Amino acid sequence: MAALLDSLWQVAVPIYAKIEEHPFLKGLTDGTLPEESFRYYVLQDAHYLRDFGRGLALLGTRTGNDDDFMMFCQHGANAIMVERALHAGFFKAWGLSAAEVAATPVAPTCLLYTSYLLRVAHERPFHEALAAFLPCYWIYREVGKRLTAAGSPHPLYRQWIATYGGEEFGAVVKQVLAVAERAAAPLTEAQRDAMRAQFVQASRFEWMFWEMGWQRQGWPV
Repeated sequence: MAALLDSLWQVAVPIYAKIEEHPFLKGLTDGTLPEESFRYYVLQDAHYLRDFGRGLALLGTRTGNDDDFMMFCQHGANAIMVERALHAGFFKAWGLSAAEVAATPVAPTCLLYTSYLLRVAHERPFHEALAAFLPCYWIYREVGKRLTAAGSPHPLYRQWIATYGGEEFGAVVKQVLAVAERAAAPLTEAQRDAMRAQFVQASRFEWMFWEMGWQRQGWPV
């Protein structure tokens, strides 16, 4: 692993350790996660991925070359395509229509996370914005590999795990990590510190998203 990527991961190791221990993920592999919690998570993930895709398209406009621009725009489109394909199967199994899914209120954590991503994509320098988007790629890849090795007795959970533990998603993550390493090459140490700060913040949101699903978080008022 290249030096910058290694330093990014190291600062988030304590957060990732908490993610690994989260009961939501443990419940996916041993099959004990209440399906109501998984359904809540998938509904919120549908909201999340639509804004994540838009954020990636915006991030693409900040790049310095056409190849990276096309990659991020394609990833943004794919995020929405995955949402439609993977989630549609789940929603059909649960008897939920597209209108019912769209009408589901966005949870506080989901709204906070997507608002943060869209803001940094618009306001912060490209290297910082990219660092904020990396955990959604990278942490899901690591979680996917870990859960794939563990397996699950629940068919819906196995289907979800296969999406993030497979080679196709792994190749996508490698593409983005390569862009991050390239973008960081000319930066000062202060600019790299700014990347690490954004990476840590987004990693915190990743843990919060699992917690949101576990608790089936609602609005307090």
